[in-house]
Amino acid sequence: MHISIAANACLVESIVMDKLEILDAIKRLAEENGGSPPGQLMFERATGVKKSDWYPYLWLRWGEALVEAGYIPNQLMTAISDSVLITRWIELARELGRVPVEGEIRRKGKTDKSFPSHTVFRKLGGKEALLEAVRRWCRQHPGHEDIIALCAEDVTNPPPGKGANAKVPTGFVYLMKSGRHYKIGHTISVGRREREFAIQIPVPPKTVHTIETDDPVGVEAYWHQRFRDKRGEGEWFELSPEDVRAFRRWRRIV
Repeated sequence: MHISIAANACLVESIVMDKLEILDAIKRLAEENGGSPPGQLMFERATGVKKSDWYPYLWLRWGEALVEAGYIPNQLMTAISDSVLITRWIELARELGRVPVEGEIRRKGKTDKSFPSHTVFRKLGGKEALLEAVRRWCRQHPGHEDIIALCAEDVTNPPPGKGANAKVPTGFVYLMKSGRHYKIGHTISVGRREREFAIQIPVPPKTVHTIETDDPVGVEAYWHQRFRDKRGEGEWFELSPEDVRAFRRWRRIV
């Protein structure tokens, strides 16, 4: 009887040590992988620890081991919605006061375990696709004008292999003034649009500012929504000097 108890004690001690060693290995691999915890196969290749070494007496699922090590299971991370990713990205952008680069996203993931791994953000595409997803989300959720402005101010280099002169098809969102009223619309040729209005309107409009963008319809919709309380007939608005200055801060969104 005493031998049995001693044997059981040794077995429990061995299991506890194995568990601590596996948890330490998970944390080490996650640190080496920029804060992203290893999947079961990656862990086995890196450490030689097989599923039979921990299943079923330590954990029934690999995700349980990741949770105990302080991480979100990979299978749950891949299910994080685009909306959640974007809102967490916005939190970081506001914290930094600029569009975060990948290194800053990695660092945030290391210091804040609730923050998604940089690898999860890649589901939204590259940097340009991510910024476009953020802009589109912000246009649909009022109160994020500061984030749209940050995205607009971000200057990116041309994609490798396309050359510095690569041209992205763009249009324009314009702000025109006629008398005390302002018109916000979009066009592919500001000069032609101004001439058309000069024929139609008694007081010829003057172009105050234009925003070049690859999404003129979306950007126009944003400004219409932002100034909806100041809207008159059609696309005409009664804007304050502060409103006009806000519009003029935007130059190019591509």
